[in-house]
Amino acid sequence: MDLHLTTDQPTPVEKSAIDGELGHTHPQRHLLLPVLHAIQARVGHITHGAINYAAQRLDIAPAEIHGVASFYEMFSLTPRPPVVMRLCADIACLTHGASELCAEMERASLPAGTAWQRSPCLGLCERAPAALVIAAGENARELVLAPASVGALTSLAHDTLLTEPDANNPVASVPQTGQPQLRLLRRIGDADPSSLDDYRRLGGYEALRRAFDLGPEGVVHEVIESRLLGRGGAAFPTGKKWEALLRQRDLGKPHFVICNADESEPGTFKDRVVMEGDPFAVIEGMTIAALATGAQKGYLYIRGEYPLASKRLKQAIQAACGAGLLGDNILGRGLHFDIEVRRGAGAYICGEETALFNSIEGYRGEPRNKPPFPTQAGLFGQPTVVNNVETLINIPEIILHGGVAYARIGTEKSAGYRLFCLCGHIVRPGVYETPFGITLREMIELAGGVGGNGRLQAVLLGGAAGAFVSPSELDTPLTFEGTRAIGATLGSGVIMPFDDSMDLKQILLRIASFFREESCGQCVPCRGGAMRQEEALERLIHKRPLGSVAEELHTLREMGQAMRDASICGLGQTASSALESALHRWSLFA
Repeated sequence: MDLHLTTDQPTPVEKSAIDGELGHTHPQRHLLLPVLHAIQARVGHITHGAINYAAQRLDIAPAEIHGVASFYEMFSLTPRPPVVMRLCADIACLTHGASELCAEMERASLPAGTAWQRSPCLGLCERAPAALVIAAGENARELVLAPASVGALTSLAHDTLLTEPDANNPVASVPQTGQPQLRLLRRIGDADPSSLDDYRRLGGYEALRRAFDLGPEGVVHEVIESRLLGRGGAAFPTGKKWEALLRQRDLGKPHFVICNADESEPGTFKDRVVMEGDPFAVIEGMTIAALATGAQKGYLYIRGEYPLASKRLKQAIQAACGAGLLGDNILGRGLHFDIEVRRGAGAYICGEETALFNSIEGYRGEPRNKPPFPTQAGLFGQPTVVNNVETLINIPEIILHGGVAYARIGTEKSAGYRLFCLCGHIVRPGVYETPFGITLREMIELAGGVGGNGRLQAVLLGGAAGAFVSPSELDTPLTFEGTRAIGATLGSGVIMPFDDSMDLKQILLRIASFFREESCGQCVPCRGGAMRQEEALERLIHKRPLGSVAEELHTLREMGQAMRDASICGLGQTASSALESALHRWSLFA
């Protein structure tokens, strides 16, 4: 194999970054993403010379490395300044002046070596408008500035030490902090997220000890009895996933547990707040999942724009290992389980579980066809269970109190607790926890009511892949069955009200732009449909439809149906959902 893309050679700094990441390991393709992060963090971009050297170390063709690096939005293959400020220009931040902030930044004077760019959602929606500042170099740094202002950004740009002006405090993102009814969020604000002792003081790891007493079959039984449905959007029964792996434990195959923390749906930030404020709960949930499914290795795949969450999780893993709660012979009970944090690099599609597998394995994050399903052939072709952060933190509650008791919470078809992300025009934005069954109206009132000018126009429910609902539908119960009855979905738990000052057509265009940007391009229905959908919206907004408005709208609906029917994964299948829900409820282009 020809290992040289060009005659370019790596600099000593690039070689040091790559060698520092790989050490003396043999070539392993699954280390490609960490290697690319190491290059980007040290140099600020990825050169041909660095690609050539990484190809030699990993025994991968340079063209393949280039293909992977070009797939992710956070990697740059062209030179850029060492300090880059990424300003969120997505829908939640648009309700809090992101467009005006970007316009001011275009006129601002930044020092040499600093640049800024518009960014998709950064998962900081409750603190909009948001910015993520990334500084490459020997002491690479990443920090969040939210809410962001031109003054704060320019001041930060002139700060040679690039110190964070205001520590990111998860408590500020949980308005219910300290309330006695909380279960999933109860430790946030009451425990130091870096302290294992604090976590144990508040009941941490009692569930793992109970799980050892129950044994794998007992744990799976309790999770099935709980009727816990996945909280990532697909709402698949968690116990059934685990049972599928447990049944294969005698086949001699390695099993994997993956925590999907690639929370990239615009308007969604609940998993980030949990990881920043209660990281040990995620680790304990994964460990119980390993016990139940026979896994010895876990990956926590976290989106690249979450620097503090990544730091907290790594600290928690290190502390758990030191206390015998991860690694070999956990608690002396014969369980061997390790967790590795694997950081994404800005690709919403990697939230799809099979695209996530490809990303971890060192390939482009493109979805795979199903079947086979992950519980049969997932990561590295082995049986794998994937759960998101919110799903996993429910597990200790189920084990401690019993599946039957958990199933009594909420409603018959939507059992347990649910986290909701309130942002946009809302008085008290943040993460809220309630049992299933609260109405949309009650949820908005719990968060202080409609913000902005107070005159509600619409609510985006479930995120960019969700649906718009009207003020007349506020008494809808926030359950899987309740939202389904009005043609909506809970999705990722987003509740984003818009007052009547917002132009819904522009919000729809931003959502269409998001899906066009995030489509991996692998299948024609999604690749072409997402692009054509955005173009049609542009024409309608500017009153230049192809044919009549009615004909253009009919074509839009046909494209949406084609994407739902023929796209490989959920991205294409839901890319038109919000648009079609808005067209159904309002005459926006009449």
